[in-house]
Amino acid sequence: MLHPSPWASQPGYGPNVNPDSDPLEATIALWAGSGAMALTRCGKTPPSVAPAPLANAMRQWAQELESATSTWGSGVRVDGPALLGERAAIHGFGPCGCRGSGGHASVGGGARFVRVADGWLALNLPRREDVESLPALVGENIAAEDWSVLSAALSRIESRELIERGSLLGLALAGLHEPAPGPAVSALGEGIGRRIGARPLVIDMSSLWAGPLATSLMVRAGARVVKVESASRPDGARLGHREFFDLLNGGKRCVSVDFSDAGDVGFLRCLLESADLVVESSRPRALRQIGIIAEDFVAAGVGWLSITAHGRDSLAGMRIGFGDDAAVAGGLWVGGDSPMFVADAVADPLTGLRAGVEAARMLASGRSCGVAVSLSGVAASVPMLDPGVVGVDVVDWAGSRCINPRARAAEAQAGAVGAHDSLFRNGGRLLPEALSKW
Repeated sequence: MLHPSPWASQPGYGPNVNPDSDPLEATIALWAGSGAMALTRCGKTPPSVAPAPLANAMRQWAQELESATSTWGSGVRVDGPALLGERAAIHGFGPCGCRGSGGHASVGGGARFVRVADGWLALNLPRREDVESLPALVGENIAAEDWSVLSAALSRIESRELIERGSLLGLALAGLHEPAPGPAVSALGEGIGRRIGARPLVIDMSSLWAGPLATSLMVRAGARVVKVESASRPDGARLGHREFFDLLNGGKRCVSVDFSDAGDVGFLRCLLESADLVVESSRPRALRQIGIIAEDFVAAGVGWLSITAHGRDSLAGMRIGFGDDAAVAGGLWVGGDSPMFVADAVADPLTGLRAGVEAARMLASGRSCGVAVSLSGVAASVPMLDPGVVGVDVVDWAGSRCINPRARAAEAQAGAVGAHDSLFRNGGRLLPEALSKW
């Protein structure tokens, strides 16, 4: 059961606004109280109410999470709608920015909308190597940061071709009117019955936001969670705000693996075989290249939760994505003279909570199974409001009462990369006592 919005009992809604009796207005009230509505605006424009159903979805999934975790551990209570603005609250991010070219930038600043031959494209460049790949994306020998020249080159290419090129270059792009993505949740296979103890073992091979959020909720429910990172390329979120990283990864044991070393991969395989549930966010081919096949582990009795940007199949499985661009691919963007992003990388917290629900249900079922969750699929599962059905008085009321984002406090500091290696391994050998004594 969630606490009411902070201002829910305040008088003065106006003569035509009654969120206690009108479902649409109640949805908008929940959105205004989430902190995410305050982020979905640019300059002096009023914040948008179109994404209001996101808050309802997050509230529903939070209730489902509490119910599922209560069956095997401590019921986890979380303010679902507030998760949408949590990173922005910690980082001190403000609303979307506006670029000189007219395209809106994301709250975090890494993504922007750019004009292309057939409209607009969301282009996400959170890493230095992404910017360096831009000349290859447009197929011209130009300076990577010369945006006047890049913008002209992009305007001559259609979004579909850019997305195809981007998938080969490892760039995150999304068009406004892409074909509908695959389902939010799909099956990877059914395994065998498995007795799961009071403190299930979860191996977390995910990174950044959605996966670590899901597994952090399992920590709160009482699960033992081991965070596995590449020794040479650890979780990129470590480079961000420490408080946010601690919030998502505190309470987990941290193990490092050299994925190019056969002994390390052997250790990883033993660790995965000991798990009740594995959570990962790799493109499918990355794990297959080292002989880690999700379906094989499921058949052997290990639960497997795969989080991807756009799904695991064919070309979709080749694409990478982050919260802002994956949301756009799923239809979560606000129209206008130029499109605008919804909140802060909104597909990440949406998917993180939805994946947390799936993880809790898998641990409650007592049977191994495989589940795939995609960011764009989750985004597409929550429809936007048609602004035309919302009265001006409701929009004005919601805009005047939307509150700033807020965040939970981290309950523990996250360990350093490989901080617990010595507890779990002796060279390439897993130490079983590390699991039995924890």
